[in-house]
Amino acid sequence: MKNFKKTFAFIFFMLAGIILGGLIAYVCKGKDYVGWLAWGKSIGIENTTVDLYVIKFTVGLMVQATIAHIITISAALIVFAKTCKGL
Repeated sequence: MKNFKKTFAFIFFMLAGIILGGLIAYVCKGKDYVGWLAWGKSIGIENTTVDLYVIKFTVGLMVQATIAHIITISAALIVFAKTCKGL
Protein backbone atom coordinates (compact mmCIF):
# COMPACT_ATOMS: atom_id res chain seq x y z
CA MET A 1 0.00 0.00 0.00
CA LYS A 2 2.91 2.30 0.73
CA ASN A 3 4.25 1.96 -2.81
CA PHE A 4 0.79 2.64 -4.26
CA LYS A 5 0.50 5.92 -2.34
CA LYS A 6 3.88 7.11 -3.55
CA THR A 7 3.10 6.14 -7.16
CA PHE A 8 -0.29 7.84 -7.01
CA ALA A 9 1.26 11.00 -5.55
CA PHE A 10 3.95 11.02 -8.26
CA ILE A 11 1.36 10.69 -11.04
CA PHE A 12 -0.75 13.41 -9.43
CA PHE A 13 2.15 15.86 -9.20
CA MET A 14 3.29 15.12 -12.76
CA LEU A 15 -0.20 15.63 -14.20
CA ALA A 16 -0.62 18.81 -12.16
CA GLY A 17 2.70 20.11 -13.52
CA ILE A 18 1.79 19.27 -17.11
CA ILE A 19 -1.68 20.82 -16.91
CA LEU A 20 -0.45 23.92 -15.10
CA GLY A 21 2.37 24.34 -17.63
CA GLY A 22 -0.08 24.09 -20.52
CA LEU A 23 -2.36 26.65 -18.90
CA ILE A 24 0.51 29.07 -18.27
CA ALA A 25 1.78 28.65 -21.85
CA TYR A 26 -1.72 29.28 -23.24
CA VAL A 27 -2.26 32.40 -21.13
CA CYS A 28 1.21 33.84 -21.82
CA LYS A 29 1.18 33.29 -25.59
CA GLY A 30 1.36 36.63 -27.37
CA LYS A 31 2.08 38.71 -24.27
CA ASP A 32 5.06 41.07 -24.36
CA TYR A 33 7.07 40.18 -21.27
CA VAL A 34 6.01 36.59 -20.62
CA GLY A 35 5.56 35.36 -24.17
CA TRP A 36 8.81 33.41 -23.93
CA LEU A 37 7.07 30.94 -21.58
CA ALA A 38 4.93 29.75 -24.50
CA TRP A 39 7.91 29.04 -26.76
CA GLY A 40 8.31 25.36 -27.49
CA LYS A 41 8.46 22.60 -30.02
CA SER A 42 6.17 19.77 -31.05
CA ILE A 43 7.54 16.36 -31.90
CA GLY A 44 5.80 13.20 -32.95
CA ILE A 45 3.96 11.51 -35.75
CA GLU A 46 1.13 13.25 -37.59
CA ASN A 47 -2.08 11.37 -38.22
CA THR A 48 -1.43 8.30 -40.33
CA THR A 49 -4.39 6.42 -41.74
CA VAL A 50 -4.23 2.72 -42.56
CA ASP A 51 -7.06 1.43 -44.73
CA LEU A 52 -7.34 -2.36 -44.97
CA TYR A 53 -10.73 -2.24 -46.70
CA VAL A 54 -12.45 -3.99 -43.81
CA ILE A 55 -10.76 -2.05 -41.05
CA LYS A 56 -9.67 1.56 -41.23
CA PHE A 57 -7.75 3.17 -38.37
CA THR A 58 -5.81 6.33 -37.73
CA VAL A 59 -2.71 6.57 -35.55
CA GLY A 60 -0.96 9.71 -34.39
CA LEU A 61 0.98 11.04 -31.44
CA MET A 62 2.22 14.58 -30.89
CA VAL A 63 4.05 15.85 -27.82
CA GLN A 64 4.48 19.57 -27.27
CA ALA A 65 7.00 20.88 -24.77
CA THR A 66 7.17 24.55 -23.80
CA ILE A 67 9.34 26.41 -21.34
CA ALA A 68 6.34 26.73 -19.01
CA HIS A 69 5.96 22.93 -19.07
CA ILE A 70 9.61 22.44 -18.18
CA ILE A 71 9.42 24.89 -15.28
CA THR A 72 6.19 23.52 -13.82
CA ILE A 73 7.20 19.87 -14.18
CA SER A 74 10.51 20.66 -12.45
CA ALA A 75 8.65 22.45 -9.67
CA ALA A 76 6.23 19.51 -9.34
CA LEU A 77 9.15 17.10 -8.98
CA ILE A 78 10.72 19.27 -6.28
CA VAL A 79 7.42 19.57 -4.39
CA PHE A 80 6.90 15.81 -4.72
CA ALA A 81 10.36 15.11 -3.30
CA LYS A 82 9.80 17.48 -0.37
CA THR A 83 6.26 16.43 0.53
CA CYS A 84 6.32 12.68 -0.07
CA LYS A 85 9.39 11.69 1.93
CA GLY A 86 7.27 9.96 4.56
CA LEU A 87 5.12 7.93 2.18
